[in-house]
Amino acid sequence: MRRRSFITLLGGAAVAWPLAARAQQLGKVHRIGFLGSATAAGSAKAVQSLRTGLRELGYVEGANIDIEFRWAERNYDRLSQLVGELIATNVDVLITHGTPGTRVAKQATTTIPIVMAISGDAIATGLVSSLARPEANLTGSTFFLPQLNAKRLELLKEAFPRTTRPAALSNPDNPVSRPIIPAMQAAATSLNLNVEVVRAQNPNEYSLAFAGMAKSGVDSVVVTEDGEFASSFGAIAELALANKLPSIGAREYAEAGGLIGYGVNILSLYRRAAYFVDRIIKGAKPADLPIEQPTKFELIVNVKTAKTIGLAISETFLVRADEVIE
Repeated sequence: MRRRSFITLLGGAAVAWPLAARAQQLGKVHRIGFLGSATAAGSAKAVQSLRTGLRELGYVEGANIDIEFRWAERNYDRLSQLVGELIATNVDVLITHGTPGTRVAKQATTTIPIVMAISGDAIATGLVSSLARPEANLTGSTFFLPQLNAKRLELLKEAFPRTTRPAALSNPDNPVSRPIIPAMQAAATSLNLNVEVVRAQNPNEYSLAFAGMAKSGVDSVVVTEDGEFASSFGAIAELALANKLPSIGAREYAEAGGLIGYGVNILSLYRRAAYFVDRIIKGAKPADLPIEQPTKFELIVNVKTAKTIGLAISETFLVRADEVIE
């Protein structure tokens, strides 16, 4: 074993022992419910980040916390049933992902604290009326998706000046999509672009959606924010590649093979969700915990994908990127 590895091992053990000891001292085992709109497999990295955040604050599964998971498997109609199951297990805190799950949880309980690991524009979608003083039992993290997707449109035009007819891939089932499209259309006007909205509700419709893009003659695509899309970024990126369409989406989209990614670090938000859980377990009320917004947005460019499509990206644009995937 290398000396560096040995030291790392000792360091990890040294950290683990105090955490375990603290967990035992806390006594009560707190029950956390996790309501996921997508699949367990597609959300594995996010859940791991949440667990990391909890461990850093001294929470060890099986010692002082238990986490009950429920997955809607992309079927929003199941969310109400699943949140009911979690409430029946007497959870102390509910963690939600995305606007649909958060909305259902808020309708289901006014007493159990709800932590949004992530939610798209909690004000525009009516979840709360104030970020500084969120109503009743809801807190966590949100970000303004309309402005974010409008910015993606701007970046797409900057990277590919010849773009004139971009498509916006959107899920009409998700209420967070409603304010996104008008914001993109407003941005498109100032950029002299004509945005075509292409709807897809589940993975079975992605191929059909891209076939429609090919027929209508769009020249690029913006993958808007949606839990359905996030769990299928690889498949969407492959379709964009097969149709030789420049594309932009979340930062994870570029990591999955998409051309450009721009957005927040979702994994860091899941890690941050542990902070809200910790404060609530220690007695804080959700209404006293302001809803947070990420302040850092990252630009990722997948040069490998660009070369495959046969596109040239200017050095000026590449220099702006936080990460370039070769």
